[in-house]
Amino acid sequence: MLYLVATPIGNLGDITYRAVEVLKNVDLIASEDSRKSSILLNHYAISKPQTALNNFNERKVVPKLVERLERGETIALITSAGTPGISDPGYLLAHAALEAGIAVEVIPGPSAVITALTLADLPLHSFTFKGFPPNKEGPRKRFIAMESQNPHTLVFYESPYRLVPFLKNALEVLGERRVVVANDLTKKFERITRGNLSEVVGVFEGSTIKGEFVICVAGFEEQKAKNSAD
Repeated sequence: MLYLVATPIGNLGDITYRAVEVLKNVDLIASEDSRKSSILLNHYAISKPQTALNNFNERKVVPKLVERLERGETIALITSAGTPGISDPGYLLAHAALEAGIAVEVIPGPSAVITALTLADLPLHSFTFKGFPPNKEGPRKRFIAMESQNPHTLVFYESPYRLVPFLKNALEVLGERRVVVANDLTKKFERITRGNLSEVVGVFEGSTIKGEFVICVAGFEEQKAKNSAD
């Protein structure tokens, strides 16, 4: 059995009872970053062997893990934060396990996407999650432009180093739109910044920022309706 276990995105208290139970009883924990995972595991007195599974080694490691699963071992996959497979390792292992006829079970829990959307004050009934944009400006602009007529709320992940360039590119490509930038979700210093794209660029430009960000941008129809109302 392979378990895909969601872990806290900030506050360690957000893990589920079921997730703790699974992690305490599997034979092996495959973790994206054992240093970060050990903080969580130690907090809940979970002592299980770990093996690394990340974006750099997963093509080499996945066949070995599938062999262990075929021998009857139970493995839990966890990432540094959130749900495996959502802009994190997970798909390749889950796909290989299912192809091999191995049962896969999800232990649901925290998700930065859903947490940010819930706080965003933007339409939630339908949204498009885009993950991390390309690093370079040209591909990043084309990536954003693909969604210029998308009527649904857009959700992106971004690093602190590219947050301001992304916001500037979004303003250039999409025009003025409502945006919500979420940082350090569920942590003590959680920060939610709301405004128009130009306003939020001004908030972050020149400031020292850390952590990863979730960016929610109003969809085309929502912004058009707001503009008409104004």
